[in-house]
Amino acid sequence: MGLQEEIKRRRTFAIVSHPDAGKTTLTEKLLLFGGAIHVAGAVKSNKIKKTATSDWMEIEKQRGISVATSVMGFEYNGRKINILDTPGHQDFAEDTFRTLTAVDSVIIVIDVAKGVEAQTRKLMEVCRMRKTPVIVFVNKLDRIGKDAFELLDEIEEELQIKVRPLSWPINMGPSFKGVYNLYGRDLRLFAPSKQIVTEMHEISDLSDERLNKMLGDADAEKLREEAELVEGVYPELDLDEYRAGNVAPVFFGSALNNFGVKELLDCFIDIAPMPGISKADEREVQPDEEKFTGFIFKIHANMDPNHRNRIAFVKVCSGMFQRNTNYTHVRLGKNLKFSSPTAFMAQKKSIVEEAWPGDIVGLPDSGNFKIGDTLTEGEDLHYKGLPSFSPEMFKYIENADPMKSKQLAKGIDQLMDEGVAQLFINQFNNRKIIGTVGQLQFEVIQYRLLHEYNAQCRYDAINLFKACWIRSKNKAALEDFKKRKAQYMAKDKHGRDVFLADSQYMLQMAQDNFKDIEFFFTSEF
Repeated sequence: MGLQEEIKRRRTFAIVSHPDAGKTTLTEKLLLFGGAIHVAGAVKSNKIKKTATSDWMEIEKQRGISVATSVMGFEYNGRKINILDTPGHQDFAEDTFRTLTAVDSVIIVIDVAKGVEAQTRKLMEVCRMRKTPVIVFVNKLDRIGKDAFELLDEIEEELQIKVRPLSWPINMGPSFKGVYNLYGRDLRLFAPSKQIVTEMHEISDLSDERLNKMLGDADAEKLREEAELVEGVYPELDLDEYRAGNVAPVFFGSALNNFGVKELLDCFIDIAPMPGISKADEREVQPDEEKFTGFIFKIHANMDPNHRNRIAFVKVCSGMFQRNTNYTHVRLGKNLKFSSPTAFMAQKKSIVEEAWPGDIVGLPDSGNFKIGDTLTEGEDLHYKGLPSFSPEMFKYIENADPMKSKQLAKGIDQLMDEGVAQLFINQFNNRKIIGTVGQLQFEVIQYRLLHEYNAQCRYDAINLFKACWIRSKNKAALEDFKKRKAQYMAKDKHGRDVFLADSQYMLQMAQDNFKDIEFFFTSEF
């Protein structure tokens, strides 16, 4: 198969949601359909010792949440599907934002009872910024929740995107009877007792008499009225509008009961965009260019606890990636060859000989890579759009076991490379400060340092409001600022100047009094 054909059959997407909306469960069910796994792990059940396929870190299994992005690939109906399951918890938002730079489309999962939640709004802003196409899956229909029309209005208003339902629920909660697929024109009936999809009926015309026998007169009539209303209120799905990120198709179902998931998947592989143009600082890169290019959007240490290894995830943007071929690491300006690049099914890895645009490949890394690095066949390219955000919570990190200072230094170094949090070194007292977006990250760092690096750390309180990167064209002004604010100056991992403001007032005063200094709240400047 040629490059064009391989690109056409690729679909790379992320599944995002607020915590607990059922994102990981949906990922599992999609993998079941793809034959990639044969038993779904019950994420919350303690009776079954299997945990969700995409939650493989020890701390994820204990907490029942996802804290790192998992990458999974499988074949389905002649398409190669790459799923990136992201953490829903807001403390790991940065990992999710970065993941969104590596996908061509997104599925947002919404809990029917809770509707649109805060984290979902934030994620949608990132999708809107990048014009990423979005499909919405309304989950947990086997529970009582909001009225379907009310929910559609809420999605339009909260996520600021037009919607178009492509399936429609018949009741919800205890009286949930199934879903009518407006896209494929068929009816699926739900059997809650067995928790399986019992039968599919091809009913292209809702005036069909059989509908009354299957649903009862009242529900059949209600479905006809609501379907007519949907067709009247929402215009036909315009593919170009969906791919431009202006319209979101909406599906209803219950991921836990594997209901409504197949409709979503069948429609998704039909309408979702294949890998498209990638923007670099120098130019736009087409996926069908002959030469390979790709960028590192994530680094993960210790995927295999028996081997202290790191994996850098590279998204293939153009051309074909081949094993044992020399590629240029643009930032370091040197050639690297990869003898064992891997493809993923969560934690299970298999060596790949080649990969195509849209694919995600894991490269063993001995410390060569940072997030945002570009690999090419010699061209000087820099892909953009991998920000680090200014952290909101800060703590001093101290060694709790003097015998293990080497392990602690290595652990902190590797975890910061992963983008788990940010490290600042205070220039005044030389102490290390960890900056995160949320409290949970501190616990994850402590847990992983102990279990993966055998190093113990403790935290000391520090009162800080914001860390911002600074620069100035006026050298004298910059030196003057650093002298006056010596107590509040730090360096980040890359040796850049960072100003640590302990209050909003202090930050405001600094911005007002030092006009020659530029202040940045993301590291992309």
